[in-house]
Amino acid sequence: MYQVILLTGQNTYERARWEQVDDVVEHNGTSYSLRAGPRQPLPTDHEWDPVAVYAPEEITEEEFQDWYAAQRSQVEELQLHY
Repeated sequence: MYQVILLTGQNTYERARWEQVDDVVEHNGTSYSLRAGPRQPLPTDHEWDPVAVYAPEEITEEEFQDWYAAQRSQVEELQLHY
């Protein structure tokens, strides 16, 4: 299984668990592209599945980096070490 984070907006996200990750997926009528991962977090006191981060296809890499940074404090998976 994969822990999936869908960055749906600059300050919004959805969390899901998928059996596979693809380069591009359709979710709630929006096309998302894989922007980070999947990566296996380093061991902590919790067992983690590999994490994959998606963002809408239409945003640029720079916008993705801004969204990622803006949500890092809210989304535990974005704070993990890999």
